[in-house]
Amino acid sequence: MEPACRLDNNHELTLKEFPYIIQWKQDRCKRCGRCTAVCPMFAIYPSVIAQRVVQSVGPIPAPSTERRVVTVIKQSTEINNYCTGCATCSLVCPNEAIAPEFNPHHKFLFYKNTGGSPHTRGGRRNDPSISTLDKLKFTRISMLTDPALDAGRHEFRIRTYLGRILPPDELPVRVEGDNITLDTQSATFIPPVREIYPVMIGSMSVGALSPTMWEGLAMGITYLNEVDGMPVVMCSGEGGMPLRLLKSRFIKYFIPQIASGYFGWDEIIRALPDMVDDPCAIEIKYGQGAKPGDGGLLMAHKVLKLISEIRGVPQGVDLPSPPTHQTKYSIEEAVAKMIQSMYLAWGFRVPVYPKISGTRTAKAVLNNLVRNPYAAALSIDGEDGGTGAAYNVSMDKMGHPIASNLRECYLDLVAQGKQNELPLIAAGGVGKQGNLAANVAALIMLGASAVSIGKYIMQAAAGCFGDENNRCNVCNIGRCPRGITTQDPKLYRRLDPDKVAERVVEVFKALDVELKKIFAPMGRSTELPIGMSDGISSGDPAISERLDISYVC
Repeated sequence: MEPACRLDNNHELTLKEFPYIIQWKQDRCKRCGRCTAVCPMFAIYPSVIAQRVVQSVGPIPAPSTERRVVTVIKQSTEINNYCTGCATCSLVCPNEAIAPEFNPHHKFLFYKNTGGSPHTRGGRRNDPSISTLDKLKFTRISMLTDPALDAGRHEFRIRTYLGRILPPDELPVRVEGDNITLDTQSATFIPPVREIYPVMIGSMSVGALSPTMWEGLAMGITYLNEVDGMPVVMCSGEGGMPLRLLKSRFIKYFIPQIASGYFGWDEIIRALPDMVDDPCAIEIKYGQGAKPGDGGLLMAHKVLKLISEIRGVPQGVDLPSPPTHQTKYSIEEAVAKMIQSMYLAWGFRVPVYPKISGTRTAKAVLNNLVRNPYAAALSIDGEDGGTGAAYNVSMDKMGHPIASNLRECYLDLVAQGKQNELPLIAAGGVGKQGNLAANVAALIMLGASAVSIGKYIMQAAAGCFGDENNRCNVCNIGRCPRGITTQDPKLYRRLDPDKVAERVVEVFKALDVELKKIFAPMGRSTELPIGMSDGISSGDPAISERLDISYVC
């Protein structure tokens, strides 16, 4: 016998399984179609339903029925068209008739692995907890004993050095009375050094970001350098750079990155004879915080004509990078081959440094770099580094927090007496809760010479919707509703590069003011308080013990 009731759609998902449920108010909606037109995930669509309405009309009402066909907005229950909660529909709705609502009882993680492929995403990890950096306080406030400064009236020079700093006894100089001259006879290799602002824009490639977003960032840092006198620099990320930028004088504000995929480097090498200026530095990526131990990935959705031309690859193919450089099997070999070859390419005029993921092996890498005079710095990307297309399990369950990793490396340099020689660059989750200046100052006092930011500048300059509750976070598939991380002209035309540049300038100028407010009570105006850990404390005894800072309560 057949069952009394059979569900033909028994294997379909219900809306309760999804992280966001669309709340649509039928009485407020005027059916303009704007919400369905702008949804990047095609999570909502117009439909019609038949309604049976019972009504009574007249002085002696007799019930009557009427069948109506009504237009409605429906939410898709297809797993590939799930609502990400970006709320672009709310942004364009003239009557506030639609909005996504977070569903705390969702079971999305159980259904996300479709087609036998692990779920990938491009946002931050699903960890809304407060980071270690946000639990640190600045407790060294000068009153009578130290020369506290007025942040509004004193001159400040918030700058740092990118490049290997030779110890005094190795400097090729001759001191005769008050005169200091270069001793050319004894001079061998003098490492190139750049003076930069201690906060740089981190590795986000042309391809990961849309053309309008990248253009806005580039215009912003150029304005900061040439108008405001703030030497802010930006790393290109893997994948090369536009040819006209490589051959322009603006290249000195950029740090081209070479990674294990070598994408875009044919074009960079060919452009070398025509470069009118040197880049700020060269970054060699061995790992990144979003997916430690894994290579980069630019998905086929983003590899359109412009990207294929810059990277020298066919259109519409996935561009995975190997987990490591295939020709290097140790950091010693990497230094000997990759770093020195990059120095040779630019005539030993440009600093070259590696970038690694936050990991317990970071000290091993550091100690090998310390012994080699060609290494210009070490960049460590902590576990909260984000936006790279990564498997869910890599982003959520792998990596090392930046605070303790940085502190270990800095104290290792102190033990060797090398803390002023090899700069450490910290990244990963900086400004995660919006406290950019406080996080930057804390990392500097823990030992960083510079700090790299990525997701923060995307949120501050372009209004990225992504957050720690898995809201939006579709940077990897080319459907960014803001137009920040997409190569689709229909989407990235929503973004005005002039507005992005304006916000970049505003963010850095505000950051500069807040850093002065933090450093002034410590009496620091002409040099950064690098490693000045007696200036910070924590109310968490475990954090205090781990970072070797004071405990306050």
